[in-house]
Amino acid sequence: MKIEKYILENGLKLIVQPDRSSPLLAMNLIYDVGARDEDPEMTGFAHLFEHLMFGGSVNIQDFDKPLQDAGGENNAFTNNDFTNFHLSLPAQNIETGFWLESDRMLGLNFSDSGLAVQQKVVIEEFKQRYFNQPYGDAWLHLRPMAYKIHPYQWSTIGKEISHIEKVGLKEVKEFFYRHFAPNNAILSLCGNISPGLALNLAEKWFGSIEEREIPIRKLAIEPVQIKEERLVLSRQVPADCIYFAFHMPGRLSDNFYTIDLISDLLAGGRSSRLYQVLVKEKELFSSVDAYITGDIDPGLFVVTGKPLPGINLEKAEEELWKELYALSKTAVPSSELIKVQNLFEANFIFGQTSILNKAMNLGYFEWLQSAEMIEQEVSKFRRVGIESIMNEARILFRRENCSTLIYQSEMTDNAYRQK
Repeated sequence: MKIEKYILENGLKLIVQPDRSSPLLAMNLIYDVGARDEDPEMTGFAHLFEHLMFGGSVNIQDFDKPLQDAGGENNAFTNNDFTNFHLSLPAQNIETGFWLESDRMLGLNFSDSGLAVQQKVVIEEFKQRYFNQPYGDAWLHLRPMAYKIHPYQWSTIGKEISHIEKVGLKEVKEFFYRHFAPNNAILSLCGNISPGLALNLAEKWFGSIEEREIPIRKLAIEPVQIKEERLVLSRQVPADCIYFAFHMPGRLSDNFYTIDLISDLLAGGRSSRLYQVLVKEKELFSSVDAYITGDIDPGLFVVTGKPLPGINLEKAEEELWKELYALSKTAVPSSELIKVQNLFEANFIFGQTSILNKAMNLGYFEWLQSAEMIEQEVSKFRRVGIESIMNEARILFRRENCSTLIYQSEMTDNAYRQK
């Protein structure tokens, strides 16, 4: 993988991977700020800024129109760890991308009316995603069950709507200038551009933006969970549902790759263990899933399933536990392990055919540690062995390491005995 890396005088990191086979160019800008950097009494700021960043900047009132006129498209996302903006457009129009991204890094068009508009949008999103759909509030319960002091205890959108409702322009400006700065960002490019031109454009458009004082991140370390957390909710949902959330190591842990493969072994498609045993063979569940949050700090391994109508919830829960325990007691056949490793490699290589994915990966891995880590990903998954899977499953799947959330449907007759 041929990449070039630079650091501007103001601290902005620039990563370039030329790809002359494409007429396009993808630009990714990652800011090292997420929901974990928020005040516990004023959450949802990072996600709010994802919206505010499209509401006009110092010199540009409309972000989308000039980009669309140049044949480009863009999007963004926020999580607990960072905020990510990306765009793609014809390579000959790339200066439009530099112009747009640099202007909103310079400063936003702060106004009470603009803030009010985005507050309304975010509040509506909060209601639609978390309150107006079945199981939508699951993470509003799971996170504070699993985390008592670490800021992962709230979702990216925030703890509650009132935090977004009461935010003022003063707090918004302070948050922006603390975190959205060249010395807190990584700009990555992939496509039809030379490293020299990329550096010249970065210096032209970003070089004059002064670095800002970024607060030192001091996050509370979550203590080891020593007893199971449980919550049973009675809701108007179409079916009962079970959630298990287990604490797991962070993204840079050596054990991360083993645990990620465990999620694939359990729920990586219709040939996976949970589907084959609990859905197909025993006919206890209509659906099952297992996934990791992938956070840089210690995150969560989540297992969830919806029992079929007429299946006792307690029985369903015990059968789910039985399959989790099995991974620590019986060696996984080598053919099963190789299958999920092959699937990961195929998906990873396929993803790298997109210049946008490559630009995003460059920024993400540089944010993690180093962009060159991309070249090691497949081999790290390939090195996972059968014994390490059994050991990690033994550590992971313990009752005292689990936060259990049960949705008991008021629309079914399934009975559940509270433990």
